[in-house]
Amino acid sequence: MLRRVTNNAQGEVLLCGTCLDARGIKDEEVMPGARRSTMDELAAATVAADKVLVF
Repeated sequence: MLRRVTNNAQGEVLLCGTCLDARGIKDEEVMPGARRSTMDELAAATVAADKVLVF
């Protein structure tokens, strides 16, 4: 499902760095097209977005 988002030029998958660290997930282990983000960037993207999906 997320590949459809990353393959679409309008989609972006931002990952919470704190959540990744808490689960022991390294940056090189995340799927292509997704990237580690900061709380400030996630908050700004949430405010600016028309739609937000959270998993």
